[in-house]
Amino acid sequence: MDTRTAPIRLRLERVREALQRSGCAALLVPSSDPHLSEYLPPRWQGREWLSGFTGSMGMLALTLDAAALFADSRYWVQAEAELAGSGIELQKVGPGPQTAHADWLVAQLPRGAVVAVDGAVLGLAAAHKLREALGAAGLRLRTDVDLLDAAWPERPALPQAAVYEHLPPHAAVPRADKLAALRQAMHERGATHHFVSTLDDIAWLTNLRGADVAYNPVFLAHLLVGTDVATLHVGAGKIDPALAARLAADGIALAPYEAAADALAALPEGATLWLDPKRVTLAFRERVPEGVRLVEAVNPSTLAKSRKTAAEADCVRQTMALDGAAMCRFYARFEAALARGARLTELDVDEWLTAERARQPGYVGPSFPTIAGCGANGAMPHYRATPAAHAPIAGDTLLLIDSGGQYLGGTTDITRVWPVGTPSEAMRRDYTLVFKGLLALSVARFPRALPGPALDALARAPLWAAGIDFGHGTGHGVGYFLNVHEGPQSISRAVPDASMGMEPGMITSVEPGVYRPGRWGVRIENLVLAVPAQLPQAEEFGEFLGFETLTLCPIDTRCLERSLLDAGEIAWLDRYHATVRERLSPLLAGDARAWLEARTQPV
Repeated sequence: MDTRTAPIRLRLERVREALQRSGCAALLVPSSDPHLSEYLPPRWQGREWLSGFTGSMGMLALTLDAAALFADSRYWVQAEAELAGSGIELQKVGPGPQTAHADWLVAQLPRGAVVAVDGAVLGLAAAHKLREALGAAGLRLRTDVDLLDAAWPERPALPQAAVYEHLPPHAAVPRADKLAALRQAMHERGATHHFVSTLDDIAWLTNLRGADVAYNPVFLAHLLVGTDVATLHVGAGKIDPALAARLAADGIALAPYEAAADALAALPEGATLWLDPKRVTLAFRERVPEGVRLVEAVNPSTLAKSRKTAAEADCVRQTMALDGAAMCRFYARFEAALARGARLTELDVDEWLTAERARQPGYVGPSFPTIAGCGANGAMPHYRATPAAHAPIAGDTLLLIDSGGQYLGGTTDITRVWPVGTPSEAMRRDYTLVFKGLLALSVARFPRALPGPALDALARAPLWAAGIDFGHGTGHGVGYFLNVHEGPQSISRAVPDASMGMEPGMITSVEPGVYRPGRWGVRIENLVLAVPAQLPQAEEFGEFLGFETLTLCPIDTRCLERSLLDAGEIAWLDRYHATVRERLSPLLAGDARAWLEARTQPV
């Protein structure tokens, strides 16, 4: 047996034994936890433990004699490498709502078979769709069992990091005001109670932060808001007495983390509970008594936190300058080392860039694992170099660097591509088309409340015209010293709903790309802020919005094929670089400032 895949095969055998004992024919293991988080505490990284696939998204399906991992195009190359020899087949899925795992189970199982999935980590909306798809084929769904527990004796415990306050001036709105606004929304819907499980919503509402989830400054908790008191269900000892007293003064009581489901079960008959079906798990819904009326709608906090206040936007602008200065210092050092002939690798990029950010005031940590992909590795959108597998920075190719930081005054996420050696004409063409897509969306004007997915095609159009496309979304929402991926705003191929309307104050990424498997990848990413657009016809046709580019870092002009750019595109880039130079120059000196001057010269 392959020693690399032997642990995976043994784990699959142990889970299959548990599956047989349960009387079930198949198991689904989602990439999820009781809070439906994207980045998971180790305790709920069951899909990675069982499959060996380290990507952040994916669904594992397992029967007694077959196994499949369902992943989208961001992970295909990575998944093929990590699953090799494990006995798990990669199932490639496209964008949009997915039923591929249900279809696979229907093809594998006879009518009457039972499929297990842990309801504690299965979203309520996802459970409805899964039960419907399986039920149509005569399959039953069992959600009251966690089969991983029996097969995973070394399963990690819950994280114990302390919770702390996000304070003024960075926390510009008091938590009492946020709770008052939430209760007003509850009153308008006739809700007496509201249950929140998503960690960024809870952190935002309470002005608290933590370190229970890698890269996201959040903590494990559930929040049950009543008309007078909000109960924060959080681990014992995570909140010190002084902070507990300040929370109590704002009407927030503390209760054990594990008691949240019992609190729902104890709701009085006649109560009206507000749940967000996309942001709460099936297990919590099933604990709600029959005599409690339900309101199913998006969390009010999800909408409110996506719309940054003017004070928050100012903090983000300051944070972008700090982050941009750190990147300039990194790139100046990095390019000088390459020019001297230093032998650098992708690991050096992560180490050096993180060190420069760590020097900045208010820096807390990375906002996601740094992606530094040279050559073919850049063609994997979610690639991550490791000590066991990384590449040198060498050859005539492109280096893609996607990184970000968590600061007290905001969250950053930026991608730049730099030439290594002499890039080919084909590389420059791809780079220029991606830049044209970035610019096309960055200058867009659009009606207020337009669903974000309606904007996705603007960034793709220059690529589509050349017969090129990319498999990920064009833009994701970004939190305020919170999750780097935030909803409900999304510029993607997602099926839009009413909550996805673009509103002033929303921050999103703009990040089109081109990926040539085995050769190179290009992605250029800025963060943008939705702001009112000053248009002459606005009064007659309603409010329009545009984007303010927040990210401050040069876009490398050496990779541009200028014959593909028109005068307007060149003028936009020159204006952008003038702004970058003006904002960052006072923060830099010496080699870093000279590098900035060189990289922001007019095209």
